[in-house]
Amino acid sequence: MRSSKSRSRGNKNRSRQSHGNNQNRVFDSSGPEGKVRGTPQQIIEKYNQLARDAQLGDDRVAVENFQQHAEHYTRMLAEAMREADAKREQQEAQNRDRQQQRDSERQERDTARAERDSERQTNQTNQGGDKLVDPASAPQPDMAAVETGSDNGLVDTPESKPAPRKRTRKPKSNPLQEADKPETPEAAE
Repeated sequence: MRSSKSRSRGNKNRSRQSHGNNQNRVFDSSGPEGKVRGTPQQIIEKYNQLARDAQLGDDRVAVENFQQHAEHYTRMLAEAMREADAKREQQEAQNRDRQQQRDSERQERDTARAERDSERQTNQTNQGGDKLVDPASAPQPDMAAVETGSDNGLVDTPESKPAPRKRTRKPKSNPLQEADKPETPEAAE
């Protein structure tokens, strides 16, 4: 029977990201005075401070050692900055290309729209001349004929029919109330 430690399932297929020389990546530096932890800029500042302290203590070997460590992280930081600048320039170039492509597509759409509009205008001209037909000046249907229901080829819809009138009821006459009413001179005649 195999132990579960020797069987690593799925670890082979898992992709690992390389951090590269990221400016904000945290490093553990094992220097002569112990571990120094931080971003490259923080480590450079720490080693420079340690070099100044060693110089005050007249320890030339320690000063040189700290300066070499600081220089190493300075190179790493410079490389990370170069990579970041190259990546930023690449992104900007891609964005410019995309924007140019969008602008050219927009210009093509505008040109096609202008062509369609000009075709519509030419289609709206009279056969005899270049005068455009104004839809407002075209003959309009007779609304009186539509309302009266004359046969004009239009289809009747529920919306086109007038709403039925509501019938109001006369109040029922109560014989007791009629007996109490005084006779009016008009009713007497």
